[in-house]
Amino acid sequence: MRQSFAPAACALSACLLMPLGALAAPHPFNVEDLVRMQRVSEPVLSPDGRTAVFTMRETDLAANRGRTDLWALDIATKGAQPRRLTTHPEGDSSPEWTADGREIYFLSTRSGSSQVWRLPANGGEAIQVTDLPLDVGSFHVASQAGRLAVTLEVFPDCNDLPCTVDRLKEAKNVKDSGEVYDRLFVRHWDAWSDGRISQLFVLQLSNGAATEPVSVSKALDADVPSKPFGDASEYTFSPDGSRLVFSTRLKGKSEPWSTNFDLYEVGVDGSGLRNLTEDNPAWDTQPVFSRDGSQLAWRAMERAGFEADRFHVVVMDLKSGQRRALTKEWDRSVDGMAFANDGKTLFVTTDHFGQHPLWSVEVKTGKPTMLTGPGRVEAFSVGEKEIVLTTSSLKSPAELQALTIKGGDLRALPRMNEAALAEVKLGEPEQFTFAGAEGATVYGFVMKPADFKPGTKYPVAFIIHGGPQGSFANSWSYRWNPQTYAGAGYASVFIDFHGSTGYGQAFTDSISQDWGGKPLEDLQKGLAAALDKYQWLDGARMCALGASYGGYMINWIAGNWAEPFKCLVNHDGVFDSRAMAYSTEELWFTEWEQGGIAWEVPENVEKFNPVNHVANWNKPMLVIHGTRDHRIPYAQGLSAFTALQRKGIPSRLLMFPDENHWVLKPNNSIRWHHEVQKWLNEWTGKSGE
Repeated sequence: MRQSFAPAACALSACLLMPLGALAAPHPFNVEDLVRMQRVSEPVLSPDGRTAVFTMRETDLAANRGRTDLWALDIATKGAQPRRLTTHPEGDSSPEWTADGREIYFLSTRSGSSQVWRLPANGGEAIQVTDLPLDVGSFHVASQAGRLAVTLEVFPDCNDLPCTVDRLKEAKNVKDSGEVYDRLFVRHWDAWSDGRISQLFVLQLSNGAATEPVSVSKALDADVPSKPFGDASEYTFSPDGSRLVFSTRLKGKSEPWSTNFDLYEVGVDGSGLRNLTEDNPAWDTQPVFSRDGSQLAWRAMERAGFEADRFHVVVMDLKSGQRRALTKEWDRSVDGMAFANDGKTLFVTTDHFGQHPLWSVEVKTGKPTMLTGPGRVEAFSVGEKEIVLTTSSLKSPAELQALTIKGGDLRALPRMNEAALAEVKLGEPEQFTFAGAEGATVYGFVMKPADFKPGTKYPVAFIIHGGPQGSFANSWSYRWNPQTYAGAGYASVFIDFHGSTGYGQAFTDSISQDWGGKPLEDLQKGLAAALDKYQWLDGARMCALGASYGGYMINWIAGNWAEPFKCLVNHDGVFDSRAMAYSTEELWFTEWEQGGIAWEVPENVEKFNPVNHVANWNKPMLVIHGTRDHRIPYAQGLSAFTALQRKGIPSRLLMFPDENHWVLKPNNSIRWHHEVQKWLNEWTGKSGE
């Protein structure tokens, strides 16, 4: 059920007045605790730097969905507590302040579709700003000139919005169900194409209401923002509100194997469209202007066709047109980015040795300085004197903090999950290193069970991250969270093998064309190092689990290194690399990882193909897949299960017809965790303890 403000803030105020006996003894953390955690995101500072507005998601299990509201916190007043700004049953998100700080614009579905609304900052009723016949996907408010930019899904050959609306209505009345395509993508992530693309529109604001939208990206056969995960960070107004800069990739026939995103500049009336990064065949994205409009910065890759290349920062002087590769010599891939108000510093986040800190980068020299310590900075908003950020760790979901820009002092702000975390026992994590493949220093984590007792040995969940260019690291996850295993009585081990991010680009690159080589060696050596160092790990009772690339590795382990494990869990894993190359949607991924197109390099495709080692399979495996997964199509999971059944190996198949590459619905997540824990219990003997 939907929760009120009081339980979330209990530990901050009311709970202090309760008798000690009223508080229940903490219990080991479980999946029900996980899905009920308050999810804090999208912090945005007011222009005067005194108030942070943020989005908080609560889980409604009865409706099997998450619901989001806007909250505010006065960060300038000591002892101030968060206050809820919106309470509508539908979702409110993506807050933005107006330049004068008097109003907050946001997205809401409260009218029956996704539209832009505004709310007086000092309180009052929300007012609808847009009333468009199509859903608004994202938006920005211009700091000057009274303009609004929105993104809408339209048929590219339509001249107005009613044309798209009429065509969608007509499609519902067609008697046959056939769909005709003449180019890829025919489907992407979890949806089939219906011919619409996302375009960028500009509307004038008059007395708080919006005029008819004008498409400023219509001349391009391209999605703004990109699909499937693009957002409003991919476009921005100039400080004077006269033009926009946005990132996009032209479709044509090559979209599924291209990573050539370019930055385009265009006037708010659609005139003067020009490509700013035509000389770079790789990825350019996330444009940000300095406050005075003299500089434009963005993130750029160098290698075309590689989605996990290093993002470095490029800065352009808008008066002279001169551009500099600011962080080209810094061996870190930049994630989030924002200018300081004086334009002399860029604040960025990066993966870094199992952490994800905030850095300052001098615009003049490119010198980086780390500003935060362990944990993952999820998002941040820069003010004149302070930065408000959300930070998570292996022991906490994202919570608000404030960082003083001059002194670098980091202070805690009221924690929305403080009361909930006081009710649970968590496992204690520890990072360790070992000598991995080729003698490289490789990092990993272990986590103790929540009810850890010295002298006791615990069964092990050996968790393998996806990506493959990724990292579990010191952060909180709502899908693969080691704390759910800790609460179930398991120790866990997870390794940042060759290919992981945050250890230099060469380390990240090293997995390409070597999926079953150095990464497997790292996993073998990392597990051995953990078993040797932590005597409470029971090496006789271990199960290996993974999703996506981690699921691939489970299939690879099944045929090449199954001996240490009592059972395996494969979620959305690649079973047949050759079939994957022809059935996945983002072809640039498989083509880069294999070193070419499948028919050109068949030897690369087959070198580390799990299907070639099925004869060696003998370990019990739980196979999980979502039928809406187009990244690794569900036939891969069905094939693995078929092989297991045909060989007579104990196996189980868990299919989700309404999930994609991830399990997102709250009740499905609960079912997922219970099935996985049941499988581990069955094969480690834990159920009989």
